[in-house]
Amino acid sequence: QVQLVESGGGLVQAGDSLRLSCAASGRTFSTYALGWFRQAPGKEREFVARITPSGGSTYYADSVKGRFTISRDNAKNTIYLQMNSLRPEDTAVYYCAAGPPSPSVGFFVASRNYDYWGQGTQVTVSS
Repeated sequence: QVQLVESGGGLVQAGDSLRLSCAASGRTFSTYALGWFRQAPGKEREFVARITPSGGSTYYADSVKGRFTISRDNAKNTIYLQMNSLRPEDTAVYYCAAGPPSPSVGFFVASRNYDYWGQGTQVTVSS
């Protein structure tokens, strides 16, 4: 079992940066792939980024590629999402999630395939 707690959200202006953290509990943390998803009001939850158990491979949604960076520190049981050049359309509740380390893109971009979720942290970007 893995418990996840996000932090680091807030209100920023367009062009600013923010770093989200997700602290995990559980001895099996390092065996899970970790992902970040987001959900804006009135919209479905969407995939943002994903990192393999070792941290050696990452994948990003096109909308954040080149601006966001996902990383993990297995020694600290923590993953991060560095968000640069933020835009108003990045406004959403951001969730971290843990799931099986499948190599299939179709698998790991789907929120239904993740087993554990955090409670979410709000990110608001003003124009």
